[in-house]
Amino acid sequence: MCPGGENHGARPVGSRATSASTGVTSAMEVPSAREEKTPKMEQAYRYFVGIDWATEKHDVCVVDPEGRVVARREVRHNGDALRDLFDELMKLAEGRPEQVAVAIETPRGALVESMVERGLHVYAINPKQLDRFRDRHNVAGAKDDELDAYVLGDSIRTDRPCFRRVRMDDPLIVQLRELSRIADDLTVELGRLSNQLREQVHRLLPQLLAVCAAADESWLWDLLALVAGGAEPARIRPTQVERILKNHRIRRLNVDEVLALLRQQPPWTTPGTQLAARAHIRLLLPRLRVALEQSRDCDKQIKFLLEDLASRPLVEGEIREHRDVSILQSLPGAGKTVVATMLAEASQPLAERDYHALRAQGGIAPVTKSSGKRSKRHATVSMRYSCNGRLRDAFFYWARSAINEDDASRAYYAALRQRGHTFGRALRSVADRLLRVLIAMLESCTLFDPERAAKRLASVTP
Repeated sequence: MCPGGENHGARPVGSRATSASTGVTSAMEVPSAREEKTPKMEQAYRYFVGIDWATEKHDVCVVDPEGRVVARREVRHNGDALRDLFDELMKLAEGRPEQVAVAIETPRGALVESMVERGLHVYAINPKQLDRFRDRHNVAGAKDDELDAYVLGDSIRTDRPCFRRVRMDDPLIVQLRELSRIADDLTVELGRLSNQLREQVHRLLPQLLAVCAAADESWLWDLLALVAGGAEPARIRPTQVERILKNHRIRRLNVDEVLALLRQQPPWTTPGTQLAARAHIRLLLPRLRVALEQSRDCDKQIKFLLEDLASRPLVEGEIREHRDVSILQSLPGAGKTVVATMLAEASQPLAERDYHALRAQGGIAPVTKSSGKRSKRHATVSMRYSCNGRLRDAFFYWARSAINEDDASRAYYAALRQRGHTFGRALRSVADRLLRVLIAMLESCTLFDPERAAKRLASVTP
């Protein structure tokens, strides 16, 4: 590294000690309201490193506790260059990586994971927060990679509570996160391809949409494969239709009904349009089948991972009656997808039993604005848009399912709707209540008891 830089001044160093993880581990530590109210012992660092990361190269700036720039360097994103950087940081810290705090704008990636694995204390920050810190050093709006690296290093020195400590993930949680995100992508892909297929069916044989409006069922794909292969719809044999219905176990339709639809006169189209629609269907069907097969395989792997997490043996010294996965699965409305998403996207708040971080990351906590002439009495409360989108969706479907399965959630939802709450706001409140129940269950290591919930509901219902 090359030395350089001047003293930009500093204010007292602030930090927040990390709480012990008692459940599954996560890659990110999230500050909570309880942690902010409770001062904890601060950890002193000898050096503060800011890394402005990019695709091909990274700008690195090292700052000492007085705010002086100790070294600067530009590092290429390849194995040899990164190893040289880590070796120089270890040499600078005299073999004590825990005395080096690294600030970066991303919580994951090869660069971050390599530093955490080597024992460096890595902190992540939102790029929007970094933009505000940059104004301390340059109010004119100038921006470059070298300046950003310095701002990161100096900000972790002065405002450490604004950063989130990055931790190593449990291998099963890493796999679960990847699979849950792939499952979401495959769901979107299936919907997109099904919509394209539906458009072609509407051009060629719109009468088939009466029995499969979304064109997203595999038995219809097999039937369309016959048509796309050159067979005239009116000449498809009953044995072919019977074989398709039998293979896919379709009982709501019989052979005569499907044949009647195929023999209906379709809208008039030119020969070129028919050939084009059939060619398009031939190209769509293999992609649909692959996406469906991958989606099913992904669901199976997620199920196996959840079973592994639930059946994992206890760590020595760990005293608990139930695993976190089992507690989550016992809640009403918490299916496989919801549980997997919560563990993948919010494992650290779950491990810390941090209710406030969970509701903020999932978009449940509202945003209150009260300043100037706008007193607290007339403050505005709006929906939180800055959150984890996958976690928000999981909470939404969790609340939707809970009001169908849980009497207490259904009664709470009905009361909120009677008070004039919109559908979305009422569901967010139901999810908020379920989060409070979840945290209480995690803290006491107990499963959800529907009989106890029913007795409590009966005691408060007039």
